Amino acid sequence: MTSLTALCIGQPTPFRGEETSAIDKHPVEGRIAIGSLGVAGDAVADPKHHGGPEMAVHHYPHDHYPMWRDHLGGHDLLARHGAFGENVVATGLTEDGVHIGDRFRIGSALLEISQPRQPCWKIEHRFARKGMIKQILKTHACGWYYRVIEEGEAEAGDAIERVEIGHAEWSVARVFAALFDPDDRTTPADLRAIGSLERLCPQWRGKARDLL
Repeated sequence: MTSLTALCIGQPTPFRGEETSAIDKHPVEGRIAIGSLGVAGDAVADPKHHGGPEMAVHHYPHDHYPMWRDHLGGHDLLARHGAFGENVVATGLTEDGVHIGDRFRIGSALLEISQPRQPCWKIEHRFARKGMIKQILKTHACGWYYRVIEEGEAEAGDAIERVEIGHAEWSVARVFAALFDPDDRTTPADLRAIGSLERLCPQWRGKARDLL
C-alpha cells in the first residue's frame, strides 16, 4: 500500500519581479489538518488560477523525479520534497494508474481527484530551465488535484488508501493527453465523454466542450 512520505506547505514569497508565488513548499512535521480549501498552513498567491475547493490539495508523483533528473541533467531542487509545489509527496501512484473521481483516504481525510494539473510558466521559472512544459505535455507527467470530501488530519507515514474508483475509463493521463497533448488522437466522442464526467471539475469539462 502507498504511504504518505510528506505533506508540504508554502506561503507566497517573491518569485519574479513584483509577482509572488507559493510554489516553494516544504515538509511539515506532525499531524496537519486538511480542510475544504487545502492543507493547514498552505496558501496560494494567485487565487484566480490556483486554490479553491476544486484545487485544494496538489499531488505530484515522486516517481517522476528520476525522469526529471535525467531530463535536466540533475537539479538541486530535486534533492528535496515539494520541488513541483506539491502538497502530497508519495511514490506508487502515477497518472496512468489513477482516475478522475478516484477517492483516497489519507489519514482521516477523504480526498477525490478532481482534475489533472495544467502546467504553467512558473515551473520553468522555478527550475530556471526551458522545455519542461513540453516534456510534461509529451510524458503526461502532470500531477493532479484533489477536492476534499471529508476534512481530517494526516501526517507522514499514514497510508494512502484508494477506497473508490471514479471514472474508470478516464485516467488522469488520458484526460490530460486528450486536452493538452498535440500528438494525442483525440476524437469528438472523447471530448463529449470528458465534457460529461461528473467528477471532473467544471473548468476541465468546459475545456472539452470548447474544443468541440
